[in-house]
Order: sequence, then C-alpha cells, then structure tokens
Amino acid sequence: MSSQSLANRPAGGGPTFQQRRMINLVISYGMAAIAIFFALYPVLMIFSASLNPTGSLQSRGLIPDNASFENYQRLYTDPLNPFPRWMWNSIRVSGITTVLAVLITAFAAYAFSRFRFKGRRNLLLTLVLVQVFPNLLSLVSLFLLLLELGQYIPFLSVGTHGGLILIYLGGVMGLNVWLMKGFFDSVPRELDESAKMDGASDWQIFWRIIFPLVRPILAVIAILTFIGTFSDFLLASVILQRAEQYTFMVGLYRFILVQFNQNWGVFAAGAVIGALPVVLIYLFLQDQIVGGLTAGSVKG
Repeated sequence: MSSQSLANRPAGGGPTFQQRRMINLVISYGMAAIAIFFALYPVLMIFSASLNPTGSLQSRGLIPDNASFENYQRLYTDPLNPFPRWMWNSIRVSGITTVLAVLITAFAAYAFSRFRFKGRRNLLLTLVLVQVFPNLLSLVSLFLLLLELGQYIPFLSVGTHGGLILIYLGGVMGLNVWLMKGFFDSVPRELDESAKMDGASDWQIFWRIIFPLVRPILAVIAILTFIGTFSDFLLASVILQRAEQYTFMVGLYRFILVQFNQNWGVFAAGAVIGALPVVLIYLFLQDQIVGGLTAGSVKG
C-alpha cells in the first residue's frame, strides 16, 4: 500500500479524503438545488397562472390544459386599465430618478470623501439617521409638503410624477451616499494630487479621473434605485391620484381591486411583463454589478 493511500486513510476506519470530498459536493449541490427551487417556484407559478384564461392561480400542471395568451391580450385591450401607459410611467419615473440619484449621489459622495468642511461629520450622521425611520411614518408629512410646494412649483405637487420623483430622490440619497463615499475613499488621493499638479480643476478631477474609476459602484446604485422605485407601491398610491398617472405597481393592483377572484390571470401576466425591465437591466449591467459588490466588500 502506497504512503499516499495510508495518509488519506483516517484512523479508526472512517471515510477517506475522497469520500469526504464527495459527501461535501453532494451536500453543496443539494443545498444549491433547494435554493434554486425556492427561487424559481414562485416565478413558474406566476407564469403558469398568466397562461390560465380562467383567472385562477391553480392548475394541474405547469402549463394549463387550456393555456393561451388571452390574459396578455387583455393587458393591451382593456380601455379601463391602460397597462402600456402604466408601464411607460414606471419606466420614465424610475429612469429619471435613477439618473438623478446616481449623479447627485456621486457629487455628494465626492464632496464628503475629498473635501474637509465644517459640519461634515454631522451631515453624514444625519443622512444615516434620516434613513432609520420608515417611509410609512412620513407619508402624511410628505403629502403635506408636496401640497405646499405645489402652490409655488406646480409640477412638483401632489398628483404629479415630478413630486413622486422628488420624494424618491430624498429616500435613496442617505445610504447610497455612504456606500459611494466608501468607494471614493478607496481611490488613491495621489491621483488627485498628480492631476492638480498638472493644472486640473476639481471638476476635471472628478469627471475625467475619479468618475470612470467608480463605474462599478455607480452601476450598483443605479440598479438598486431603479428596482426600488419601479416596484414601489405605497408612496405611488398616495401621491398619484388619476388612473392615467399610475405607475406599474399601482395600476397592477387595479386588476384585482374590483373583481378579486376573476383577474388573477391578468395580474400574473402583468407581473411577468413588469419583471422584464429589471431582468434586462441586470443582464446589461451584470459585469459592473459584480465588480462593484466585490470591490466594495474588500475596500470598504
């Protein structure tokens, strides 16, 4: 018997190294399969319900016997529920909020990371403190704030997308500034000093040197902001007041609001279509997202 075989055989006749390795692989793949099943099962059930023209969430198999795309057709033919308009409203509101949030967050994080000014630490602590309180506690105050603001700036009043975007921007700034500031701190200050010696201004340093280096964290902030605003129901249902202004989540709720037991198929079809923008953004930014999350985990 070779010395390697003797080394791999544990004392007392227990499993060998190869056997333990095989057991660990079986356990790992088994846990991964269970996790994938729990993640995909709700998606498959929603897709199955979207193909069921009876409007029921229950079917004998993954693909119902009478499967059809009738529910998807109803999304675009129902005059009382303009689903395409709701989807466009959500994409527009979420897109504008995402672009503004990324730019404003980048400016604020760069200022907190590179400049030293009075009250800097207190402002950072205030940003975190504001995020501690849930949005539900501030609904009334936000509603009254938009009512007062709308008297001077009509497009930021209650019942406008501008007012909703303003509320979203205030909600996503705190933690995002902290997250991006940590990433800015990981960029060596020697780059700033070298650029200043060459005559570059603070704006040129930010836009031409720092901004390209922090693209991964910008992608992370963008996808988190887009998903958070696109899937929001509570704030949008309070701020928006007319059916043509509804966003995707608020409009989707209307399908089951009146006929609760008859429109689940249309609701499921809308949920499937509504997931497509998020999936496409994930596919488009997946490399940047992975880079931003892994870099942030080690650079702080």
